[in-house]
Amino acid sequence: MAMPATQRRWTANEVRQLIAESPLATPRYELVDGELLVTPSATWPHQRAVVLLVKALEEYLESHLVGVVCVSPSDVELEPKTIVQPDVFVVPPDEADRLLRGSLPIRDVLLAAEVLSPSSGRHDRVTKRQLYSRHLQEYWIVDLDARIIERWRGDANPPEMIISTLEWRAAAAAEPFRLDVPRYFAGVFGEPSA
Repeated sequence: MAMPATQRRWTANEVRQLIAESPLATPRYELVDGELLVTPSATWPHQRAVVLLVKALEEYLESHLVGVVCVSPSDVELEPKTIVQPDVFVVPPDEADRLLRGSLPIRDVLLAAEVLSPSSGRHDRVTKRQLYSRHLQEYWIVDLDARIIERWRGDANPPEMIISTLEWRAAAAAEPFRLDVPRYFAGVFGEPSA
């Protein structure tokens, strides 16, 4: 269950220490506005949702060289004193080059996506969304239960609820990324697609 670990304000150095002391990818530790977020291991549908989204984005980004898709655990610091680990995210090519030279943490992200789990809904929809809205043009929340993708754009509220085709166009792309949402969820749950 994701929940604030305590009511005190945490520092980025304290969270980095927690991460260093946890050699496995679980639990996941994140820090937003002094709040420590702790999330347990993901479920199988959550993992499938991440894998299939990465696969679709990777295919698109191979032919439209506007970014590189990444997955967590990867520390993303969009502003000082924050550490988030989006399930799936895209970094621009220059950021990918910087990261290849070993210059961590990640500081520039084009797109972030979180797959909801029972324990992460408040953090993904409120705490992290507020951070992402300050830095990203687009943020997706994949809702496995409702089989929709919420598309948040900047400070726009409420989000667009995508049930058929999700489109994303990076600034330098000749054509948009397209995801057939019903087919995507069918793949997540191992169902035949229409």
